[in-house]
Amino acid sequence: MAGTSKLVGYMRKSTTGGALKMSISAEAFAEAQKYSAKDGNQYVNLILNLAKVQEVICGDRAVTSVCQLNEQ
Repeated sequence: MAGTSKLVGYMRKSTTGGALKMSISAEAFAEAQKYSAKDGNQYVNLILNLAKVQEVICGDRAVTSVCQLNEQ
């Protein structure tokens, strides 16, 4: 089954360096595919490339994308 990736926002290190900050498009989040867990709550799966997140943490990269993988 082929899938697509949809950009929903970005992640960067905070200016003080003590946290990672994610900025998610409200429109993209509202349109994102959701799933229901056994507890009855709905969730949205988001994905970040671990190698690129590590580059942000180390300071080798300023930002990286936050995406949702969608099955077609």
